[in-house]
Amino acid sequence: MAASIPPDKAQSLPNNILIKEDPEAEECVNGSTEDCTIKRDPVVPLLSPVSGLQPLVWSEDHRLAVCTSGSLSVMELVCDVNNSNLDLTLHRTSIAVPTEAHRFQGGPAAEFAEAVEKFSTHPDPYIRQVFLADTVMNPALGGHKGIKHAAWSPLGCDLNGCCLLACLTLDNRLTIHNSHKRLEWNTLVNLSKKYSNRLKEQGYAGKDNKPPLANLLDFDELQRRFRMQTPLRMEWSSIYTVKHFQPNNTCIDIEMVLLAVLMENGDLVLWKFVLPFLNGDGVEFFDLMESGVTSPSDLAWWEYENGERRMSGLIVGSEVGPVKIMPVSLPGVKGYFTLRHPIILWKECDEIAVGNLKCISMVHPIQKTSCSLIVASRGCYVFWCLLMISPAGLNVHNSHVAGLHSLPVLSLAVSRHGIAVYTCSIDGWIKKLTPTFTENSLIFKQEDVVRPESITARRIHSIAVSYNGAYIALVSTQGMVCGYHPINRTYQVHFMTLKTPEMASALLLESPIQNLYRMTDLLDLVRWQILKDKCIPASLMDELEQKIRETDSTYLWRFKLFLVRILCQSLQSPLTEHRWKPSQEGSQVVDSQDQEDTKDMEGSSYEEERSEVKQEATYEEKLAQTQALIGSIEKHLMRENMKKVLGAVYLNTCITQNTSIPTCGLMEYLSGDANDRDLEVLIGHIKKKMAKQTFSEHCSLCREVLPFSDHKQTVCENGHLWLRCVLSHQACQSLTFRRCLLQDSIAKLPEPEEPEWIKKLLQAPCTLCDSPMI
Repeated sequence: MAASIPPDKAQSLPNNILIKEDPEAEECVNGSTEDCTIKRDPVVPLLSPVSGLQPLVWSEDHRLAVCTSGSLSVMELVCDVNNSNLDLTLHRTSIAVPTEAHRFQGGPAAEFAEAVEKFSTHPDPYIRQVFLADTVMNPALGGHKGIKHAAWSPLGCDLNGCCLLACLTLDNRLTIHNSHKRLEWNTLVNLSKKYSNRLKEQGYAGKDNKPPLANLLDFDELQRRFRMQTPLRMEWSSIYTVKHFQPNNTCIDIEMVLLAVLMENGDLVLWKFVLPFLNGDGVEFFDLMESGVTSPSDLAWWEYENGERRMSGLIVGSEVGPVKIMPVSLPGVKGYFTLRHPIILWKECDEIAVGNLKCISMVHPIQKTSCSLIVASRGCYVFWCLLMISPAGLNVHNSHVAGLHSLPVLSLAVSRHGIAVYTCSIDGWIKKLTPTFTENSLIFKQEDVVRPESITARRIHSIAVSYNGAYIALVSTQGMVCGYHPINRTYQVHFMTLKTPEMASALLLESPIQNLYRMTDLLDLVRWQILKDKCIPASLMDELEQKIRETDSTYLWRFKLFLVRILCQSLQSPLTEHRWKPSQEGSQVVDSQDQEDTKDMEGSSYEEERSEVKQEATYEEKLAQTQALIGSIEKHLMRENMKKVLGAVYLNTCITQNTSIPTCGLMEYLSGDANDRDLEVLIGHIKKKMAKQTFSEHCSLCREVLPFSDHKQTVCENGHLWLRCVLSHQACQSLTFRRCLLQDSIAKLPEPEEPEWIKKLLQAPCTLCDSPMI
């Protein structure tokens, strides 16, 4: 029911607000106008050494997980509009490595104890040494402490609409965590324990459910039982919508996500999570697939979508070379079909291990069809495979990119906006690969990513690229000092920009996501530019105003509000004088020459003070106008949300139903706009439906009527003040409520007796900044 605003009614910046007329591109280290590597502060020190093969993992909700030997460190990038500091704002939390020991059980305790005694003193030296050196089978060996791997789920899997975190420790404990109020992490379920109990109930049978013929006293059987429980990697799928039939024969849509776990024996265990995931009751075993890959090394999801045709698979890499895709069957998901047989992407057993598997869904720019680009590291080379589905069948094109590094590729990261692949080797060199399509294949353009001088002398362990490709994070240790390796290594996480603020602004204006929160890393680049220049680029503001006049999108109004709030923050001068310090006034005896010099100095200082006063008055005037503009944009966004709420009230209420929404107050608040014909029609329909009935809000303390005169708060006649929910505009009269991530507004918690459409309204993000309510 939102109405469009004429061009002459569109709000714009005042004439005397600072706007940068000729925006200049940032001085890039590598001279590129689109990709710019500039080091950003702060440099984050780590308390423990990094662990695992891929220590850095970046999530869709802009949190960076760092695997260390002491904990899983999490750094959340926050684009704080109330912070005038040029440094990145990082909110740090951590998940400690459990102190209690974790051991798998392969059978009855007495039988396992007998097997341990037998193989510890076995006459065959090969069997004896293999058993004694295996930390999983041999209980005499202490398990390693640290994090082996971490994986983030898609956005919207937990109760707050954020990401779940799967954590695998070096002692093979796989757990699922969620963030509680951004302060602590809760363990929701232990999948390793859950799967071990399942195998124990089935007698450690395989996929065919046939009981094993041998017992634990057979060394091959002992290895099989432990390898089928030992996870190596795990990866999340996309979110799927499936049809669910209830006992009353009604059908509802539920959302689910799959977690694929690669076991040491090559098995693929799939777990199904019903969303939003709250605890262990919402997870169930989905499927078990035998990949047949010996010595598996890495795992990635392959998801293909072209119109209504969709399918999924799991890419499995091996330590000896082969790469294959295992089809995944998804019954009940509309439009999905399954591959008949596994797809071999690389079949040569050349003893070159596969690592850093990544899959990118893209559109072929020449053939205009959906395709998938799969990349992985194999020694010093980068393996790539292009999958395209045509009416003739599945086309597979693969090759290797050689000549990148002289040492093995240590880490590989992918930027999905402006497809690019970043690789780094153990010597610290970072390369950028940009794919260029030909008619049936593709070629890669190779570039060096120039690092700042403070990083060139450090050894890089891993890299990761933010969700929208604005930043690259790398973890490093101190290099050689005076030709010698230091005794104590210092582990640090560095951040570098990959795009210029101008490029980030262009991506924000053309964003298909239409959500500011999901573009936080790009927003932070724009914030950084405005705070440095103390002005908004004229080209950005002109294009934004033009788009608002054309489409009048709520997303564009929120983007404009963000720009003006950052400008207001840059105009506020910090406090330079300490008011607690005493003044330096005192009588002194001076001669005549000193008096003349003093008079000259006083004259010059007086002129300087006058100019400073004028400048301060000008800044105060600009600051006041900017703050007024912020208020008008916020009011516009609130009015648009009120129209949305009234539309939901009209569609979901009966004639005499009290919805607890302040309907009459919202209509009176909005009725002053005579230029909005759609709003007048909506209000007329609601008044006719209500039939002169009013359902006023009452104060819970004194039962007086709560008026609706302000969208932020309400005060009854006895002076009781209540804040209003930014989503439903109800008065929050309970002790607990939710607050926006950037603390812009609050939202009430849904009551059990409230209808489903009100609960759906309360699940929306913040009206002002798109951030989730926590």
